[in-house]
Amino acid sequence: MAANSRIPSPELELRTDKQADETVVHASGRITLATASLLQTTIRGLIPNSKRIVLDLTNVTYLDSTGIGAMVSVYLSASRAQCDFKVVNAQPKVRDLFEITKLRAIFDDFRGSD
Repeated sequence: MAANSRIPSPELELRTDKQADETVVHASGRITLATASLLQTTIRGLIPNSKRIVLDLTNVTYLDSTGIGAMVSVYLSASRAQCDFKVVNAQPKVRDLFEITKLRAIFDDFRGSD
């Protein structure tokens, strides 16, 4: 049985789907200075009860440097807790940003949507 919750923000909406060993966080909007703390708080709250967290960026239209920092911070927190953190389905612009910043490698389950 999957639990579903929505956390809205003017610029970012996060919807979580919790299953037995995996939680998928569906993000929609922009991950920026204004919304990075929402992303961090939401995902860090899921880490203790999850073996794997997947951040689905299908509907993320923009990611700034603060958003990238938030994602790296969450990745590190999950790693310390022995929780897998994966990023999937980024738009081409976001994918290019990961490539330029050499962060594509840490999100090793990274899949793009073309």
